[in-house]
Amino acid sequence: MNGRRFPLFVDLTGRSAVVVGGGAVGLRRAGVLARFGAVVTVVSPRLSGPAEGFRHLPRPYRTGDLEGAFLAVAAADDPAVNAAVGREARRLGVLFNRADCPAECGFIFPAVCEGSGLVAGLIGTEGDHRKTVRGAQAVRRALRELDEKEKNGSEDRNDSADGGGAAAGGGVFHRE
Repeated sequence: MNGRRFPLFVDLTGRSAVVVGGGAVGLRRAGVLARFGAVVTVVSPRLSGPAEGFRHLPRPYRTGDLEGAFLAVAAADDPAVNAAVGREARRLGVLFNRADCPAECGFIFPAVCEGSGLVAGLIGTEGDHRKTVRGAQAVRRALRELDEKEKNGSEDRNDSADGGGAAAGGGVFHRE
Protein backbone atom coordinates (compact mmCIF):
# COMPACT_ATOMS: atom_id res chain seq x y z
CA MET A 1 0.00 0.00 0.00
CA ASN A 2 1.41 3.40 -0.98
CA GLY A 3 -0.39 5.30 1.80
CA ARG A 4 -2.58 7.28 -0.59
CA ARG A 5 -6.24 6.40 -0.89
CA PHE A 6 -8.85 7.85 -3.21
CA PRO A 7 -11.81 9.37 -1.33
CA LEU A 8 -14.88 7.58 -2.64
CA PHE A 9 -18.38 8.35 -1.39
CA VAL A 10 -20.72 5.37 -1.79
CA ASP A 11 -24.49 5.11 -1.48
CA LEU A 12 -25.02 2.54 1.28
CA THR A 13 -28.81 2.78 1.30
CA GLY A 14 -30.21 -0.70 1.82
CA ARG A 15 -26.85 -2.40 1.41
CA SER A 16 -25.73 -5.05 3.85
CA ALA A 17 -22.82 -4.24 6.16
CA VAL A 18 -21.40 -6.67 8.68
CA VAL A 19 -19.35 -5.45 11.63
CA VAL A 20 -17.48 -8.12 13.58
CA GLY A 21 -16.76 -6.88 17.09
CA GLY A 22 -19.01 -5.19 19.62
CA GLY A 23 -16.51 -2.92 21.35
CA ALA A 24 -16.34 0.86 21.13
CA VAL A 25 -14.75 0.92 17.66
CA GLY A 26 -17.15 -1.65 16.20
CA LEU A 27 -20.21 0.09 17.63
CA ARG A 28 -19.03 3.51 16.45
CA ARG A 29 -18.49 2.20 12.92
CA ALA A 30 -21.80 0.32 12.97
CA GLY A 31 -23.56 3.54 13.97
CA VAL A 32 -21.97 5.54 11.15
CA LEU A 33 -22.84 2.88 8.58
CA ALA A 34 -26.45 2.75 9.80
CA ARG A 35 -26.69 6.55 9.75
CA PHE A 36 -25.76 6.43 6.06
CA GLY A 37 -28.48 3.89 5.27
CA ALA A 38 -26.68 0.55 5.46
CA VAL A 39 -28.49 -2.46 6.89
CA VAL A 40 -25.99 -3.30 9.61
CA THR A 41 -25.44 -6.55 11.47
CA VAL A 42 -22.98 -6.64 14.37
CA VAL A 43 -21.59 -10.09 15.15
CA SER A 44 -20.21 -10.25 18.67
CA PRO A 45 -20.88 -12.26 21.82
CA ARG A 46 -21.18 -8.97 23.75
CA LEU A 47 -21.74 -5.29 23.02
CA SER A 48 -20.07 -2.46 24.91
CA GLY A 49 -23.18 -0.33 24.47
CA PRO A 50 -26.78 -0.51 23.26
CA ALA A 51 -27.71 -2.03 19.89
CA GLU A 52 -29.14 1.10 18.28
CA GLY A 53 -29.82 1.14 14.55
CA PHE A 54 -28.47 -2.31 13.81
CA ARG A 55 -29.15 -6.00 14.28
CA HIS A 56 -27.02 -7.87 16.81
CA LEU A 57 -26.02 -11.52 16.44
CA PRO A 58 -24.89 -12.39 20.00
CA ARG A 59 -22.27 -14.98 19.13
CA PRO A 60 -18.70 -15.25 17.83
CA TYR A 61 -17.94 -14.69 14.15
CA ARG A 62 -18.28 -17.74 11.88
CA THR A 63 -17.22 -18.26 8.28
CA GLY A 64 -20.32 -17.52 6.23
CA ASP A 65 -21.32 -14.41 8.21
CA LEU A 66 -20.31 -12.18 5.29
CA GLU A 67 -22.46 -13.97 2.73
CA GLY A 68 -24.42 -11.32 0.81
CA ALA A 69 -22.62 -8.39 2.46
CA PHE A 70 -21.57 -5.32 0.47
CA LEU A 71 -18.95 -4.37 3.04
CA ALA A 72 -17.45 -5.73 6.23
CA VAL A 73 -15.61 -4.22 9.17
CA ALA A 74 -13.40 -6.36 11.40
CA ALA A 75 -13.15 -4.66 14.80
CA ALA A 76 -12.86 -7.64 17.14
CA ASP A 77 -10.36 -7.57 19.98
CA ASP A 78 -8.78 -10.75 18.58
CA PRO A 79 -6.40 -10.25 15.61
CA ALA A 80 -6.97 -13.86 14.50
CA VAL A 81 -10.72 -13.19 14.17
CA ASN A 82 -10.05 -9.99 12.23
CA ALA A 83 -7.70 -11.88 9.90
CA ALA A 84 -10.34 -14.58 9.31
CA VAL A 85 -12.94 -11.92 8.48
CA GLY A 86 -10.46 -10.42 6.01
CA ARG A 87 -9.86 -13.77 4.30
CA GLU A 88 -13.60 -14.34 3.89
CA ALA A 89 -14.16 -10.78 2.64
CA ARG A 90 -11.42 -11.10 0.00
CA ARG A 91 -12.73 -14.51 -1.09
CA LEU A 92 -16.27 -13.11 -1.51
CA GLY A 93 -15.20 -9.77 -3.03
CA VAL A 94 -16.65 -7.82 -0.11
CA LEU A 95 -15.23 -4.35 0.63
CA PHE A 96 -13.20 -4.80 3.80
CA ASN A 97 -11.91 -2.66 6.65
CA ARG A 98 -9.78 -4.03 9.47
CA ALA A 99 -9.63 -1.72 12.48
CA ASP A 100 -6.33 -3.07 13.79
CA CYS A 101 -4.36 -3.35 10.52
CA PRO A 102 -4.76 -0.66 7.84
CA ALA A 103 -2.42 -2.54 5.48
CA GLU A 104 -5.04 -5.32 5.23
CA CYS A 105 -7.87 -2.94 4.32
CA GLY A 106 -9.63 -2.67 1.00
CA PHE A 107 -10.92 0.66 2.26
CA ILE A 108 -10.05 2.93 5.15
CA PHE A 109 -12.89 3.92 7.46
CA PRO A 110 -12.64 7.71 7.66
CA ALA A 111 -13.36 10.14 10.44
CA VAL A 112 -16.78 11.30 9.23
CA CYS A 113 -17.54 15.00 9.59
CA GLU A 114 -21.05 16.27 8.86
CA GLY A 115 -22.73 19.64 8.99
CA SER A 116 -24.29 22.39 6.95
CA GLY A 117 -25.40 19.90 4.30
CA LEU A 118 -21.83 18.71 3.79
CA VAL A 119 -20.06 15.42 4.47
CA ALA A 120 -16.29 15.08 4.72
CA GLY A 121 -14.29 11.94 5.29
CA LEU A 122 -10.80 12.32 6.70
CA ILE A 123 -7.97 9.80 6.84
CA GLY A 124 -4.31 10.22 7.58
CA THR A 125 -1.63 9.23 5.11
CA GLU A 126 1.24 9.23 7.57
CA GLY A 127 0.01 6.73 10.17
CA ASP A 128 -0.55 9.41 12.82
CA HIS A 129 -4.03 8.69 14.21
CA ARG A 130 -3.88 11.67 16.59
CA LYS A 131 -3.27 14.00 13.65
CA THR A 132 -6.36 12.61 11.93
CA VAL A 133 -8.39 13.18 15.10
CA ARG A 134 -7.16 16.79 15.31
CA GLY A 135 -7.94 17.32 11.62
CA ALA A 136 -11.46 15.92 12.03
CA GLN A 137 -12.04 18.17 15.05
CA ALA A 138 -10.97 21.19 12.98
CA VAL A 139 -13.26 20.22 10.09
CA ARG A 140 -16.18 19.71 12.48
CA ARG A 141 -15.53 23.13 14.02
CA ALA A 142 -15.50 24.70 10.56
CA LEU A 143 -18.79 23.00 9.68
CA ARG A 144 -20.37 24.22 12.94
CA GLU A 145 -19.16 27.75 12.17
CA LEU A 146 -20.62 27.51 8.68
CA ASP A 147 -23.92 26.36 10.19
CA GLU A 148 -23.90 29.36 12.52
CA LYS A 149 -23.11 31.78 9.69
CA GLU A 150 -25.98 30.35 7.63
CA LYS A 151 -28.39 30.59 10.57
CA ASN A 152 -27.38 34.21 11.11
CA GLY A 153 -27.54 35.02 7.39
CA SER A 154 -23.90 36.08 7.35
CA GLU A 155 -22.30 33.59 4.97
CA ASP A 156 -19.59 35.00 2.74
CA ARG A 157 -21.22 35.98 -0.56
CA ASN A 158 -17.82 36.32 -2.24
CA ASP A 159 -17.24 32.56 -2.42
CA SER A 160 -17.37 31.03 -5.87
CA ALA A 161 -20.61 29.24 -6.66
CA ASP A 162 -18.98 25.81 -6.50
CA GLY A 163 -16.70 26.54 -3.54
CA GLY A 164 -13.75 25.57 -5.68
CA GLY A 165 -15.06 22.01 -5.85
CA ALA A 166 -15.45 21.79 -9.60
CA ALA A 167 -11.97 23.17 -10.18
CA ALA A 168 -10.60 20.65 -7.69
CA GLY A 169 -12.47 17.75 -9.29
CA GLY A 170 -15.39 17.95 -6.86
CA GLY A 171 -18.02 19.31 -9.22
CA VAL A 172 -21.05 17.38 -10.35
CA PHE A 173 -20.71 15.81 -13.79
CA HIS A 174 -23.84 15.52 -15.90
CA ARG A 175 -23.75 13.50 -19.08
CA GLU A 176 -25.77 15.18 -21.83
